[in-house]
Amino acid sequence: MASMQTVLAELRGVRKSYGKIAALDGIDLTLHGGELLALLGPNGAGKTTAIGLLLGLIRADAGTVRLFGQDPQRIQARRSIGVMLQDAALPATLRVGELIRLTASYYPSPRSLQESAQLAGVADLLDRPYGKLSGGQQRRVQFALALCGRPRLLFLDEPSVGMDVGTREKLWTAIRHLVAEGNSVVLTTHYLEEAEALANRVCVMARGRTVSEGSLDELRARVSLKRVRCATRLDPDTVRAWPEVAEARMDGERLWMSSGSVEALLRRLLAADAEVSALEVQAAGLAEAFTELTRDADEGIAEQREAA
Repeated sequence: MASMQTVLAELRGVRKSYGKIAALDGIDLTLHGGELLALLGPNGAGKTTAIGLLLGLIRADAGTVRLFGQDPQRIQARRSIGVMLQDAALPATLRVGELIRLTASYYPSPRSLQESAQLAGVADLLDRPYGKLSGGQQRRVQFALALCGRPRLLFLDEPSVGMDVGTREKLWTAIRHLVAEGNSVVLTTHYLEEAEALANRVCVMARGRTVSEGSLDELRARVSLKRVRCATRLDPDTVRAWPEVAEARMDGERLWMSSGSVEALLRRLLAADAEVSALEVQAAGLAEAFTELTRDADEGIAEQREAA
């Protein structure tokens, strides 16, 4: 079992360009043992390129890339990883059980077929041809293939795409189980609630650079927005016009607001409705933090490049 001090994979000063487009611009990234790192960023941020480098699928133009202290293209390093990419082309005619057995055969100490199937929630699909499955079922099979080799490090790229809510919850439970076993996970996802539910650490990327890295609490602390929730007779349209309010909507029977000037908002709220009740103030959620950080990063990086 890898400790949190163990470095499993890292990028150091890595640059990668495609023609005149800089996909990665001097990025540093370290993955430790026993953690789930969520890699977040808008389209074009460089997430896919960073994963491709760590998997040994592409080479960096500059900088250092290491997987278990080795070149990621070495077979010894690759035998300790499991991969679930967003796009997977698997033989449509093979049955699910055959696919899992075949993939497991490439690893020195794989899980049993039944253990892999149970963890991934595909035990009822083992005799089904892969090509006859729904999109969500195929994603579950791909997850089984990623974990069947008992890898120390899993790369999960948008793992819950195409899954319904219930299946997604089961996937999250399985991922938590793998991390509890001491495995490490790199997760890329557009579902911010997925990162919020699973991640120990979050790395936010924008335009090929890291703009924030740390725990969820550290990420939230970097943004000024806070959330205010209450029971009030005021409606969202009225509140949305207040200068202290960035966003307002109904959350069930409660009014939900986000604000960068929460003290001023509370004074205005109490003055407008003296009977306000069930008042809650919370730090910004991951969605607000992500939006603010990437917007600020885009503006800052654009200014730097214009100045250069």
